[in-house]
Amino acid sequence: MDIREIQNLIKFVSKSEVSEVKYKTKDFEITIKTPLGGNENVSYIAQPQMYPAATPAPAPVPTPTPSAELPAKEKADDDSKYLTIKSPMIGTFYRKPAPDKDVFVNVGDEVSNGKVVCVIEAMKLFNQIESEVSGKIVKILVDDATPVEYDQPLFLVDPS
Repeated sequence: MDIREIQNLIKFVSKSEVSEVKYKTKDFEITIKTPLGGNENVSYIAQPQMYPAATPAPAPVPTPTPSAELPAKEKADDDSKYLTIKSPMIGTFYRKPAPDKDVFVNVGDEVSNGKVVCVIEAMKLFNQIESEVSGKIVKILVDDATPVEYDQPLFLVDPS
């Protein structure tokens, strides 16, 4: 495969709605990934596979919530009425698809089943995490660019 064919393949993938394409022959392998389908920012990896270094996103500015002023016991009871979006894997939590893009969700945003709420990077793969519940985001429990564990709570959602 020559450089023109690779460039044409990259252009095709960047314009399509796919997020990853793998092409493999006997002596050549290429993987083309986009952070989100249709995004113009495309990275490609050819044999031997070398991954670009991840650049951490800037830390978010904490936003105070009304529940922050409640005593600890009342706050714990108050949080029990919310649904939790949990991490399905171990990795690094990112609120944005890329450092120069807007965050997926903020406190007060409405989410529905299937809406992307964050990205978790695991082994240089950026996995979009979709909400499995519908409602309003009331609290973001994890700071941007921090490690998360399997089943760790990420967001609290008010289903009402």
